[in-house]
Amino acid sequence: MQRTYTLLLCLFALVAQAQPTFTVSFPASTTTVPLDGRVLLILAKTNTPEPRQQVSDAVETAQLVGLDVDGLKPGQAATLDASAFGYPKRSLRELPPGDYYVQAVLHRYETFRVKNGPNGTRRTVKLPMDRGEGQNWRTAPGNLFSRPQRITIRAGQKQTFPVRLDQVNPPIEAPKDTRFIKHIRIQSPRLTEFWGRPMYLGAHVLLPAGFNEHPEARYPLCLFHGHFPADFDGFSETPPPANMDTTDYTERFNLRGYKKIVAQEAYDFYRKWTSPGFPRMLIVEIQHANPYYDDSYAVNSENLGPYGDAIMYELLPEIERQFRGIGQGWARFTYGGSTGGWEALAAQVFYPDAFNGCFAACPDPIAFDAYTVFNLYKDKNAYYTEGPFRRTPRPSQRNYLGQVKVTMAETNHRELALGTHSRSGDQFDIWEAVYSPAGPDGYPKRIWNKETGVIDSSVAAYWREHFDLLHILRRDWKTLGPKLTGKIHIYCGDMDNFYLNNAVYLMDDFLKTVQNPPAHSTVAYGDRFEHCWNGDPNVPNYISRLRYNTLYIDQIMKRITDSHPPGADLTSWRY
Repeated sequence: MQRTYTLLLCLFALVAQAQPTFTVSFPASTTTVPLDGRVLLILAKTNTPEPRQQVSDAVETAQLVGLDVDGLKPGQAATLDASAFGYPKRSLRELPPGDYYVQAVLHRYETFRVKNGPNGTRRTVKLPMDRGEGQNWRTAPGNLFSRPQRITIRAGQKQTFPVRLDQVNPPIEAPKDTRFIKHIRIQSPRLTEFWGRPMYLGAHVLLPAGFNEHPEARYPLCLFHGHFPADFDGFSETPPPANMDTTDYTERFNLRGYKKIVAQEAYDFYRKWTSPGFPRMLIVEIQHANPYYDDSYAVNSENLGPYGDAIMYELLPEIERQFRGIGQGWARFTYGGSTGGWEALAAQVFYPDAFNGCFAACPDPIAFDAYTVFNLYKDKNAYYTEGPFRRTPRPSQRNYLGQVKVTMAETNHRELALGTHSRSGDQFDIWEAVYSPAGPDGYPKRIWNKETGVIDSSVAAYWREHFDLLHILRRDWKTLGPKLTGKIHIYCGDMDNFYLNNAVYLMDDFLKTVQNPPAHSTVAYGDRFEHCWNGDPNVPNYISRLRYNTLYIDQIMKRITDSHPPGADLTSWRY
């Protein structure tokens, strides 16, 4: 009797489950050609903002499911049902009955013949080309989307909801030159050869005061690494209005009026930049968005191609030619935070003579035996700490009190719902795309099973030899050390939200003890500071993160004074 009762309960539960299906199509009025890509369906409990803006790692996230499509024709429906992979609920079947706002997006893919096969052969892959937005599925020009519509999902009913993709994201206008900010875009021969089509690099260049009045001057260059910059940010020739609205709220900093603070800092930087006696130099932010992410990590990669060499040997020389850079390693410096922090250190390590110092703040993992919260080489699973009788989810993000906001499994499952084959355009997928060897299908080899978290030790071994910066320094210090001594500066908050301080501790241990030669490096920690702490313990994070372009000036000038070669130009730019 008990068994029968249990079976009846299970049967009732299955019958009571909602069974929604969504058919997503686009009319010929949006485009007449078949499209490849990924259909993303989002369900939210509110319509403000639009559902597509509510997908996140936060506990308040909207529901997302995704489906790859190839050659989807106008009027043809892509069907998303219980089999479509979802986040945070794995299946539409798990949605509770009720009212929802639904919206769909078609993230368009293009076909590439990339040169990452054996002996330089080409493989065919389908990827979302960046279209000026910085690899963002929500805003990518040409992506199709639907207007949000309200639906009611009912218990125990099979329901089909049609969704019409009749809207198209518009093109993005290129930024315009100003008196101080110039923009450059070049076609890269190296990247064009790799990708099998014209590929471009861009940059925003901040010119020094007096640039036009001093045509004889040649300038040092600072490369400010970081995520995709739509324009050179944080510089304004005008102050914010005194009556500027300050009701905006920034949850990250628990602060109102942050937009005015940002605007004031931008104006303060302009005043400092143009003040008498301030060192005259070029500051460069680069645009290297690509089909996998909003930037390339500025290194050579089997899956992204030779972005490191393209930046160093094509883009920077052209910038220095056009804007009168000195163009020598003693007069180049690099800095950045988070992704930019990793890139700054990697650029210094992989091109040790090309820069005279790096300032890496809160860098992405610089030692993979502390790959955020686990050891990539010794642990078996990226999502769980496993014992004989239980497993505990690994955290992916915390707040300043250490309270967990999202787990490794959750954030990776969000990425998997956004895109297969490392195509989510998000954090763990880009690490995989940059660091992994190419698989036989032309896509990056998985470092771990995206559903289960089981680590592939053979891929981890490849990562170690090619992109584990601490391992590379240990392995090659005999040759790298003489070129890097005095050049490495690392900063990190000890409550970094993404646990990036863990790898910094290991790097710190190495730099403190290495000899022949000693590193003469700087590693500093911000007590109780969160992600993006960049070295100033005297102001809040929300202020110091706006001051990268002035924070390291004194150290840069001292390094130039102490290490310039004989005959170096130390005067033409000091006016």
